[in-house]
Amino acid sequence: MSTTPKWTGDELVVLSPDHPGFHDAEYRARRNAIAKLSLEYDGTGPVPVVEYTEGEHAAWREVWNVLVPAHEKFACKEYKDCSTLLLLDRERIPQLCDVNERLQPCQGFVMHPVGGLIKAKYFLRYLGDSVFLSTQYVRHHTRPFYTPEPDIVHELIGHAATLADPFFAQLSRLFGKAAQATNDPGVLLRLERLYWFTLEFGVVDQGGPKAYGAGLLSSYGELERFAKEEELRPFDIEEIIEHDYDPTDYQSVLYVVDNIAAASEMIARWLGRRAA
Repeated sequence: MSTTPKWTGDELVVLSPDHPGFHDAEYRARRNAIAKLSLEYDGTGPVPVVEYTEGEHAAWREVWNVLVPAHEKFACKEYKDCSTLLLLDRERIPQLCDVNERLQPCQGFVMHPVGGLIKAKYFLRYLGDSVFLSTQYVRHHTRPFYTPEPDIVHELIGHAATLADPFFAQLSRLFGKAAQATNDPGVLLRLERLYWFTLEFGVVDQGGPKAYGAGLLSSYGELERFAKEEELRPFDIEEIIEHDYDPTDYQSVLYVVDNIAAASEMIARWLGRRAA
């Protein structure tokens, strides 16, 4: 007899069997309710408010408690600088509508809700219009320092601050323009890989390896291991665009730039040729 749980109601969110919340019916129902809010949003007006539970706020605080000292040690200077522009509440999960009020005046970006992980080509194309598609749910409480998919912790702690920075915001927009300019699956795959190894898992040498990618900055587990357990290679676009990755596990290879401004210019030139 199958041991797979039976779920009632409309299942908007599909979790893999190894997801921390797969066997938690209450968590799955919560994910579906938050996803429904996202699906009902038409892209105009304020982003719908999620009434987070005390348990979800507690998970947010727990993550911040370990990330603050980790950021002091491993975050790049640019991230530390731009994170002061948003001053995210570390006690309670901020609403996307409130974050947008502070974020949009910085570099023009806003965050719009999605129910869960979406295809990279759609995510990237929205960036071209200065829209970052963000989840609103919280990772499962049994694994507060790990999530196999992007959640509100990753989106806000990792990405929101960088979208207030001119270099990172412009790069995000250029990725979007390049994705909008093609329907070629091969080109889109190379764009996806370059985004992954830069704005998600990028590393810069600042007297030692420092994180500038959102996937690193929002993950205590990744920050604790990236400088000593992962292979750090010199930044090479041609190698990166041929390098596959696993989004559900810790990374084994990361690419290090010498200077964020110079690397941004190099990436921008490469993206510009794809958007022409």
